[in-house]
Amino acid sequence: MSHHRIQVEGLSFSYPGAKGTLDQVSFEISHGESVAVIGSNGAGKTTLLNLLNGILCPSSGRITVGDLIVGEKTLQHVRRTVGTVFQDPDDQLFMPTVFEDVAFGPLNLGMIEDDCRRLAQTCLEEVGAWHLQDRAPHHLSGGEKRRVAIAAVLSMSPDILLLDEPTTGLDARGRRQIIKLLGGFKHSKIIVSHDLDMILDLCPRAIILNEGRVEADGPTQELLQDRDLVLRVGLELPARLAHDRSTPSHSGDAALSVNRSLKQSDRADSRPQSEPGASSDFRQSALAACPVCGCVEKQTQNSGPAGSSPGR
Repeated sequence: MSHHRIQVEGLSFSYPGAKGTLDQVSFEISHGESVAVIGSNGAGKTTLLNLLNGILCPSSGRITVGDLIVGEKTLQHVRRTVGTVFQDPDDQLFMPTVFEDVAFGPLNLGMIEDDCRRLAQTCLEEVGAWHLQDRAPHHLSGGEKRRVAIAAVLSMSPDILLLDEPTTGLDARGRRQIIKLLGGFKHSKIIVSHDLDMILDLCPRAIILNEGRVEADGPTQELLQDRDLVLRVGLELPARLAHDRSTPSHSGDAALSVNRSLKQSDRADSRPQSEPGASSDFRQSALAACPVCGCVEKQTQNSGPAGSSPGR
């Protein structure tokens, strides 16, 4: 069985003193899939990630990673198989330098120091952060911290990546860089985010959580185009889909508009022409057809000398 597979069956969880955060959640992630988990605040998205990597224990239900059921006896192996990038990189970066942060995990697993150095370099190069190796993590920008946190997770050689809000707090350039980076990974990925345009770029499939239950599971673009569904679960249409809806399409009327424009021009040209010399005494009306919708507007063009007034 593939180590890149996750199966969730009837998963439920409640925090002490709170009502059920997750209720009978079930789904399966196949080898190499990139799946989004989306929903409004409080829907249970981050809680789900923390259950998948064993940080939390479910009240009921079962999680299977590869052929291992997640539990106390399998946690060490599961956490090597499932790598988590937290929403706040400062929760993961705590060593004096970037290089030490990336090397921390392998060293604690007993890897030989020389091998660990080579691995840390490879991971930092993979995310484009090798030049940051000697920097203190708390001096990095948000995008740089995010790259280093991803490198630290990659150093553990996980088969599955869990990413919680990977573009939060980044500027446009940093966001594009992270999207490009994640798009190049071949791992199975589960991405939690409110950045629905990024989700459209990276995740062909989406699972929508609503009040702790799976509201929908299917093709991302199809789900996010369902306006009633999106509003019902407390989300908004992604910017690109909202723009597509608000921009009228004239593609089907293009030929009709052009023909209409030509006919209007022909009618204008066939009208009787003014007598020679009369153009200096008045403004001649001209018909102009809009090339998009075919409407006709009155425009005026002063054919007389500058400053001359129309004839009466």
